[in-house]
Amino acid sequence: MDREEFQNRVIELTDRMYRISWSILRNNEDCRDAMQETALKAWKKRHSLREEGYFATWLTRILINECRNIQRRRRMIVSFSEICGSQSNSFDPIVSMALKALDEKLRLPLVMHAIEGMSYDEISKALRISKASVTGRIQRAREKLRKDLEA
Repeated sequence: MDREEFQNRVIELTDRMYRISWSILRNNEDCRDAMQETALKAWKKRHSLREEGYFATWLTRILINECRNIQRRRRMIVSFSEICGSQSNSFDPIVSMALKALDEKLRLPLVMHAIEGMSYDEISKALRISKASVTGRIQRAREKLRKDLEA
């Protein structure tokens, strides 16, 4: 994969990367840092990608790992205004708060599937869990959200 093709593919995935990193980090600066580090690491390791058809999944896995590295380094507390203030226009603050209240293990697969449109197989590969686990986590996340939003 040459530099131009790599850049184009990363640019195509920028919005997806931001939303996924936001679902983990909840901070614009941290999301940008994670995305930059992900692009840099992916470029350096581009030869380790076995099948170019899995580029998006591979890049997502690197991004998730980088987000977790940032979490470990910063151990930050997210304020109420950060949770509600910088959300995508498609969510109202109540839904945003309910999503934030979900455990990351439930929230991340739900965001990847419902918002990013990733298949269960892609999510399974990106998170390194079985497809059955992805299915169960998404189902539990939806049930918890439904209960939280009805209350």
